[in-house]
Amino acid sequence: MMILKNFKKILFENIGIRQTIFKNTFWLIFAEIFSRFLEFVLIIYITRILGVFEFGKFTFVLAFVSMFAILSDFGLSDITTREISGDKETEKEYPAVLSLKVILSIGTFVLIMLASFFVTNDPLIRLIIGILAIFILFNYFFFIIYAFLRARQKMEYEAGAKIIRSLIMFVIVFFVLFKAPSVKNISYGYLFANSLALILVLLFFHFQIQSLKLSLRINIWKKFFRISWPLGLAAIFGAIFVNIDSVIMGYLGQLISNGWYNAARKIIAIIIIPTTLIFLSFFPVLSKLFKESKEKFQKVWNYYMALMIILAAPLTTGGLILAPQIINFIYGSGFNPSILVFQILIFMAGISFIYNPYVSILIVSGQQKKYLWVHLIGALTNITLNLILIPRYSLYGAAISAVITYIILIFLTIEFSRRFTFILPFNWQLFKILIIVVLSSTIMAAIISQLLIYNINILCLIIIGILIYFFILFLFYKVFQRFGFLSNRRYIDYFE
Repeated sequence: MMILKNFKKILFENIGIRQTIFKNTFWLIFAEIFSRFLEFVLIIYITRILGVFEFGKFTFVLAFVSMFAILSDFGLSDITTREISGDKETEKEYPAVLSLKVILSIGTFVLIMLASFFVTNDPLIRLIIGILAIFILFNYFFFIIYAFLRARQKMEYEAGAKIIRSLIMFVIVFFVLFKAPSVKNISYGYLFANSLALILVLLFFHFQIQSLKLSLRINIWKKFFRISWPLGLAAIFGAIFVNIDSVIMGYLGQLISNGWYNAARKIIAIIIIPTTLIFLSFFPVLSKLFKESKEKFQKVWNYYMALMIILAAPLTTGGLILAPQIINFIYGSGFNPSILVFQILIFMAGISFIYNPYVSILIVSGQQKKYLWVHLIGALTNITLNLILIPRYSLYGAAISAVITYIILIFLTIEFSRRFTFILPFNWQLFKILIIVVLSSTIMAAIISQLLIYNINILCLIIIGILIYFFILFLFYKVFQRFGFLSNRRYIDYFE
């Protein structure tokens, strides 16, 4: 009985900073792994059953819709979390934020349908655009609910909502996929599943968390827009950066190449899941500490960055080496062109791990305008590179464009963080951790590259690589501590 009581206290209550971060991270990781796994299985079967061409069409429509759908959020979710985390009274303004979300969603849908006439003359593709537009907009409506839960640091409820949504999506879309496989029918399946999940989540939120109300208060809308517009524009530029390559390939009729390209990108999206999860877990705590203690803020951010460095290196090196095995295992030999795309994009994944902690500094410290400039430059760079490289090199040009853009983004965020915030964006302690991580990942890569090991089952190989990496990392860490190259104080002590 005592064990169950302690278990409940650790995973369902907010006791202290360290325990709250652990609890939130646990639930977010559990929900994301569960939901992303089901969604990824769906994508694999959609790809295999529809074929490369139809999958390329499906991803083209999704990319086009997603490029506009970010307008329905416009930075409201992150700002809502930040404002409610810092001031309990701000919760009273939530109904007005919810109303603004509804209005933005309707306006965005109208804009998407108008824009669809400029990218295709095919009435079927326009119909699919309309279906998936509603699906994506419902997806973004979940975010404003999650924003409130994150502010209260109740990520267990967010995790439950994500799991329920994924289960419903998996069952319904899988049924459609095997009974009537087509891009149109699958789109309807996604829409119906998302609608049902959203209704259930809204009912739970209304009766268990906070009564849902709408409030047309223009003064509050103006207040949130004044704060969120830099983030909103930055998100728009980010959406352009993420989706413009698929849109350009689809517009140029390179639907097969688009299918190969997005097959690799779907795996990359799975690999970078930890960046979002860890960001969401640290964001409320960093928002709180920014107003309370600069010293604690710096120490918690150091822990955040150290964690990202530890994760980034093995994922990048391991992904580069294991790319052929990963692509063939998931999609089959018909997707061999995706291998090189994956090997290029894995560098973007590694950079994104290091990039996110710097993004958190700019947002938490109120430097949204600097964040906006970063994304504006990134979007313009990416559009220019894609327009030059895709007509010549197709999917490989798109992958190279993405990596170059991310390199520019991380240099800009580091410089802005250094110049416009009090944070020390890098220090000697983090540099020593970087050395340990690079050495550990290099040794891991050398071991798993050996022929006798490399040819075993890919799932076993990944597990072996993880075990080798963390074992070597532990040994190096102890050696560095023993000779005084690393502080004996644990990073975890910063949360006490």
